[in-house]
Amino acid sequence: MTYVMRDANPSDLEAITGIYRESVENGISSYELTPPDLVEMKRRFASLTSRNYPYIVAEDENGQLLGYAYAGPYRERPAYRWTVEDSIYIDKDARGRGIGKALLIRLIERCEALGFRQMIAIIGGPEEGSVALHRALGFDEIGTMHATGYKFGRWLDTVVMQLSLGEGSQTDPDPETYPGTLFEG
Repeated sequence: MTYVMRDANPSDLEAITGIYRESVENGISSYELTPPDLVEMKRRFASLTSRNYPYIVAEDENGQLLGYAYAGPYRERPAYRWTVEDSIYIDKDARGRGIGKALLIRLIERCEALGFRQMIAIIGGPEEGSVALHRALGFDEIGTMHATGYKFGRWLDTVVMQLSLGEGSQTDPDPETYPGTLFEG
């Protein structure tokens, strides 16, 4: 399958909303129970991109969106500003073709270039494919939170994985490499 990766833009949001809707309605990777509508997805997109977090898509040669990935704040408190949480969603017909891996590799590269030092994956379910993907790219499993989600009539565990970016904790972060619009101070 041929595809290209690029920055997401507002015209992608209808397809992104559809991909996410299918995941919410049929999967365990998201603990949302009701899929957000296009208005809400536009709000979420604007919240991330206005603060310089990377948000990327993969599309085929016909311009059909195959998947998307983004990084966002792990937590909103300023001491966490060097840590991001990743999210990846793939169209149901494009899964198992390496698109998620390519998106995550690109997302990691973008976050390192921005100066982030840690990436956290919060994996609901736990979704086995997502755990395997993150493990293949060097994430360490740092814990399992048991019975933290309840969806489809059953309790679900959540796996937490972590990847050091760039120099990780070996050096102090460089405020000059940080996007600067995410937090004050």
